[in-house]
Amino acid sequence: MKKTLLMSSVLALSIALAACSGQTSEGKVDDKIDIVWYPNESGSDLKASRDEIGELIEKATGKEVKHHLTTDYAIAIETIANGNADMGFMGSNSYIEAKKKNDAVIPLAVQSGASGTLDDAIYYSWLAVDVNEQDAFKKDDEFSLDTVEGKSISFVSNSSTSGFKVPSSTIIKHFSETGKYADLSEESIMTGAGGLFEQVLFGNSHQGSAVNLLKDDVDIAAFCDTCVEEYVDLKDGEANTLGAVYTVKENAAEPFNTVAGKDFALMNVTPVLNEPFVANLETMGQEDFDTIQALFTSDEFSNNKKIFGSEDSETATLFTKEDNERFLKVEDAWFNPIRELTK
Repeated sequence: MKKTLLMSSVLALSIALAACSGQTSEGKVDDKIDIVWYPNESGSDLKASRDEIGELIEKATGKEVKHHLTTDYAIAIETIANGNADMGFMGSNSYIEAKKKNDAVIPLAVQSGASGTLDDAIYYSWLAVDVNEQDAFKKDDEFSLDTVEGKSISFVSNSSTSGFKVPSSTIIKHFSETGKYADLSEESIMTGAGGLFEQVLFGNSHQGSAVNLLKDDVDIAAFCDTCVEEYVDLKDGEANTLGAVYTVKENAAEPFNTVAGKDFALMNVTPVLNEPFVANLETMGQEDFDTIQALFTSDEFSNNKKIFGSEDSETATLFTKEDNERFLKVEDAWFNPIRELTK
């Protein structure tokens, strides 16, 4: 969900200066609630959904809401960690990174699964390939990670849970059993020093990584299902399974408008813990935290069609409601499975 290149550059520069200037709030609670958004959720097509959340927070707290849009994961993480934002929506790994920087960063709420509980609170990390090239990624008629050697790949950001942390861990685990790539690491994958991939690109958003594949800039791309669901339709197979084929909608918004009608197939699928809204308790304060948490976990919030849309919604929404999806309170320990990936 990218804006124009010029706007992206301006946003990145302005927020980078704010995040890195050292002008932090020093733990002071003020009369604003600042929300920082990932690149994936910063697009103009999601403005109505972001604004609705902001208006509900304003009504609940009596404070003005300010939205920080970003084009870089690292900026979003630093902005929440250093107190230049009070809250944000980010992947599990980014939350963990932010908490390492500042222990005052805590989970506010996480989206449930269709059951309305945390039991199925997952989405999916994909490794996708061009549908016309999918046979090149098979051994004995089955998709195999053995086939990625020597290929080019796009990730999202090295801070992305489903766009880097999970797929890179899967790749490392697979190839660590071979002598040639026994020392493969996240760093060597990022830099290409490990020699496994011919080229490694980063799309800076899930949408950007997907478009890198669809524009034939890479052979493989990592991105997640929920970040591209509004742009693509399932064309063949079962959703979130190996071999499933998706096609880009003819009326897809930027950046998919340039690759409408293109198809891709899934060669690897891994479930991932749902992303949380997080808060910096030092700058938000306990009273506003409790108020916003109560709002986010309410029936009013989960039934708001500007926030939770359906497949036939006329406008894009941040979240999709197929059954009983809602936001729930969650403790820090719930994210330990993602922490384990870095050990």
